[in-house]
Amino acid sequence: MPTDLPAELVDRWKFAVELAKAAGQHTLSYFQRDLQVDRKADHSPVTIADREAEMLARERIARSFPSDAILGEEYGETSGNSGYRWIIDPIDGTKSFIAGVPLYSTLLGLELSGRSVMGVIYLPALNEGVHAVRGGGAWYFAHNAPQSPARVSARTQLADGILLTSQVDSFAQRGAADVFHRLEKTAYITRTWGDGYGYFLVATGRADVMIDPVMHLWDAASLQPVLEEAGGTFTDWRGEPTIYSGEGIATNGLMLDEVLAVTRPASRPA
Repeated sequence: MPTDLPAELVDRWKFAVELAKAAGQHTLSYFQRDLQVDRKADHSPVTIADREAEMLARERIARSFPSDAILGEEYGETSGNSGYRWIIDPIDGTKSFIAGVPLYSTLLGLELSGRSVMGVIYLPALNEGVHAVRGGGAWYFAHNAPQSPARVSARTQLADGILLTSQVDSFAQRGAADVFHRLEKTAYITRTWGDGYGYFLVATGRADVMIDPVMHLWDAASLQPVLEEAGGTFTDWRGEPTIYSGEGIATNGLMLDEVLAVTRPASRPA
């Protein structure tokens, strides 16, 4: 890790990588087992694995950085006064997790004064991931492999590229089915390798565009630093580099304008 970054940020970065691994590995104790599935107010599923992994993360953050704020998908907001806020998605892709599919992730983001500055995407069942901090690069890690720089692809047009999304019918739910159909028609390959896994694939150069029409803050917070430090982009459908718009596009940078030409007419008002 670079040594010219503020020590307080480097400390949190090192801590975050190990924390994401610990929380993610905890979910494996429930993976591919018979689990009770509850429904939240928005009808999305949640399990004991989601709740315990988030609580593990919250407790460790509170011990190591007690002045930092915390926002988690399952347990809401805890205030702080340091300027830092941790944002936790203990299982991004709970439906995949419930189904026994290993393409779910643990996401951990960090804001400083309202700006996303650090992110970790960890895939527990695959035991690989990527992490980044602003100004420090993006780094790929895997079991029994040396850490290496993460870089987006160099493909220049969607006709040669891999397009990903989490769930196709979510486009229709926001009245933007045509956006997906136009992008799908243009892309060389389209797959639903979705949730955090899809953004991980873009950050490591194995896919070129990932798009979601609906996202929560805990879905997006870790992604922007990772994509940007890997040489790509994370924006909303208007092209604004933000985690707060409730939607997201990740690209290798070279395809961003091509994608925005399709998404901008369907974007939400600023």
